[in-house]
Amino acid sequence: MNLENLDVNGKRVLVRVDFNVPLNNDYSISDDTRILKALPTLLYLRNQGASIILMSHLGRPQKKLNDDGSINKEKFTLKNIVAGLSERLNCPVQFSESAFGTDALEKSLALKPGEVLLLENTRFYKQEAKGDIEFASRLAALGDFYVNDAFGTAHRAHASTTTVARFFPKHRKSFGYLLHSEIESADRLLNSPKRPVIAIVGGAKVSDKIKLLERLLENVNTILIGGGMAYTFTKAQGGKIGTSLCEDDCLELSLSILKKAKANNVDIFLPQDNVCLENFEDKPGTMFPADQIPDNMMGLDIGPKTIEEFSEHILNSASILWNGPLGVFEFENYNTGTYAIAQVVADATAKGAYSLIGGGDSVSAVNKSGLADKVSHISTGGGAMLEYLEGKTLPGIKAMNE
Repeated sequence: MNLENLDVNGKRVLVRVDFNVPLNNDYSISDDTRILKALPTLLYLRNQGASIILMSHLGRPQKKLNDDGSINKEKFTLKNIVAGLSERLNCPVQFSESAFGTDALEKSLALKPGEVLLLENTRFYKQEAKGDIEFASRLAALGDFYVNDAFGTAHRAHASTTTVARFFPKHRKSFGYLLHSEIESADRLLNSPKRPVIAIVGGAKVSDKIKLLERLLENVNTILIGGGMAYTFTKAQGGKIGTSLCEDDCLELSLSILKKAKANNVDIFLPQDNVCLENFEDKPGTMFPADQIPDNMMGLDIGPKTIEEFSEHILNSASILWNGPLGVFEFENYNTGTYAIAQVVADATAKGAYSLIGGGDSVSAVNKSGLADKVSHISTGGGAMLEYLEGKTLPGIKAMNE
């Protein structure tokens, strides 16, 4: 069911959004990207005469309890975002001190067309993560329709993302514009891409990306590997990586990936050179060949030869997937490689390539580089996008199709 097919005029629409936004020390919104991404869905519903009840989580309050075991409501309450959300929606946003119960129900029933109610953090309740049916039924009672626009949590079988959908028949539930675009973007790259297709895969560990790499071997023409995981591949082939990050239990696995790539006619390129330092800290490093790093040094970024080689392959590609940074880009002295690749991806996009930044730290890197509007699609869901690209069925998506 598409959003436009829902007859929501004069109806209450329960919308699961992902407003897990970063906050400043004064608990004001420091990055409103996730709110801005949800605006098209919310504005459409308001224009159609619907009243909106918003559900979201914020942080992980159950894992960061106060010393006495209570929830830190000051830090994790969604009340902190009401002012910022009201400003971005250009309308007052009401707030319920609970996610369900008398207060939430009465306020939802009293809403007039176009009005918006934000519920308290769904993760204040243990029933949320358990996917509790009774909890979900009480959430469902707040709306006549259900819209899921929270791709970032679609891989969680939580009450507000998955179980609640069971209480709405197909003609009364729909994906929002954001979630729909996330699925469409990933499917475009995996199922019907323009070729050649290149994947840039970074991050710390091979073990975190093994399923992604195996899936990519079936879909892409070229894979560029950087970040901490590259050192495991280099060591597996006999290279000297010093004290660089390495998963010794993944050496054979790395070799098997290289073997499968060759069998599938997929080219895999590893860094030629790295910027290295004795310790994990932010000060200038020294350049070494990637397979000749001294015993007392560790690699923290890709070097200029690697940037040049990677850039050439990216610029010659028609479809680009990027998941994971290529160095410790949080450090100013080691963000050169990641930011250089971000620029090249933007340049390739300007030439007509389709580019998908697939979640996680690579999204943060592109945002910090100022190039977010120069790529085709930036995913709002780190873990969700990774699992979707791996070929997993996301429970939040499955529930909407049942």
